[in-house]
Amino acid sequence: MTLAQHLAKYGEYHRDHRNVLTHALGIPMIVLAVEVLLARPALPLGGFALTPAIVLSALAAVWYLRLDLKMGTLMTVLLAIFVAIGAQIAAISTAAWIGGGIGLFVLGWAFQFLGHHYEGRKPAFVDDLRGLLVGPLFVTAEALWAMGLAKDLKREVEVAA
Repeated sequence: MTLAQHLAKYGEYHRDHRNVLTHALGIPMIVLAVEVLLARPALPLGGFALTPAIVLSALAAVWYLRLDLKMGTLMTVLLAIFVAIGAQIAAISTAAWIGGGIGLFVLGWAFQFLGHHYEGRKPAFVDDLRGLLVGPLFVTAEALWAMGLAKDLKREVEVAA
């Protein structure tokens, strides 16, 4: 399946503008929550701290890069930023690590379910677990399109839909 096909399929579950808006808020919160919660433990590895967040993000980045080089590169950069922010939050204290991570996760999912209430349709990942990876791509693509960028991709998605 191509990037455009994934985005078109995901978009079928996200036609209501309120749902798209709640996803624009909720998905980054969920991604950051996962990065925060997986920022510990850190395994020292030659002056570098390897965390579950880095491993999971690297695997996601490989999937994104295999799907599309340009969008995959952007997603890799965004994931790296979220890994760094997550590590900073986790380093504050155990309370910030757990409370911040769980708080972001719960609030992010609350936005998701509110959006799907407006949509009147279940989340895409219920039918295809890849939706958990496509969600951040969708939000990123929507942001690019809102800025007047990635017009070719938008056309491809419209054709695929």
